[in-house]
Amino acid sequence: MLKIAYAPIYKYNLPEGHRFPMEKYELLPEQLLYEGSVEERNFFSPGKLSEEVILWTHDQAYWNKLKFQQLTRKEARAIGFPISSELVLRGRYISQGTIECALFALEDGISLNIAGGTHHSFSYKGEGFCLLNDIAIAANYLLARALAKKILVIDLDVHQGNGTAQIFANEQRVFTFSMHGEKNYPLRKEKSDLDIGLPDGTEDEAYLAVLRETLPMLIDRVRPDFIFYLSGVDVLKTDKLGRLHLSLEGCRNRDRITLKLARKNEIPIAVSMGGGYSARIKHIIEAHANTFRLAQEIYF
Repeated sequence: MLKIAYAPIYKYNLPEGHRFPMEKYELLPEQLLYEGSVEERNFFSPGKLSEEVILWTHDQAYWNKLKFQQLTRKEARAIGFPISSELVLRGRYISQGTIECALFALEDGISLNIAGGTHHSFSYKGEGFCLLNDIAIAANYLLARALAKKILVIDLDVHQGNGTAQIFANEQRVFTFSMHGEKNYPLRKEKSDLDIGLPDGTEDEAYLAVLRETLPMLIDRVRPDFIFYLSGVDVLKTDKLGRLHLSLEGCRNRDRITLKLARKNEIPIAVSMGGGYSARIKHIIEAHANTFRLAQEIYF
């Protein structure tokens, strides 16, 4: 049975007028239930991430700044929204959700988190709406518990996974792959194990051709026994921040290629949602919902 991480705190309300689209975390599970793609029993509520596990990935000094609300104005501005104790708590539940998704994926082949994909969080700072790096935290958890020996991170959000790249720069057991808009945020990019920067305006055919060529090569080269997949939908043409031109069907085919490859090679995969900033919320929800629909179709 497909297991999906979701907790009420995912729906955290930012101050009025803030543009970051938090509403998708409430609407996405409602849509999946309404259309019958999943049932209530598919959802589980993750626990709260422990400080011990946080410190396997993030520096003590950075964690203290989050925990005690001591970020400077410049540091908070880089993250992009007002920091509060509730927002930090939300990050702990989301990161624990990705850990628990990874554990379910080891049993069932796949599991998905309604949130997550906070790949702009470095070991020592946050950026771009990201406080704690859920995929890095979960990857380090699997390694620490000897539940995986070689991990592949497939990051297909439109923005480079700079925080994840920094965290694993010297970790040979984690291979980071980011395919993103070359001229998009962040302006200064970190070095992943493999970066593919795409030009503005890249459409379905060109995007999917690169993906079909790259992913099988990475499976053969890296030989992972676990995959984390960041399935951001800010690759859509409708996205306000993306600058790539994928259609909804192109985004769906991206997910299909990735999930089918993991299934074919019998590699457990945990999926985090990542970004999505289309002007119309229905485009965001539909693109994210496709990922869950495909997980049901391919695995169950």
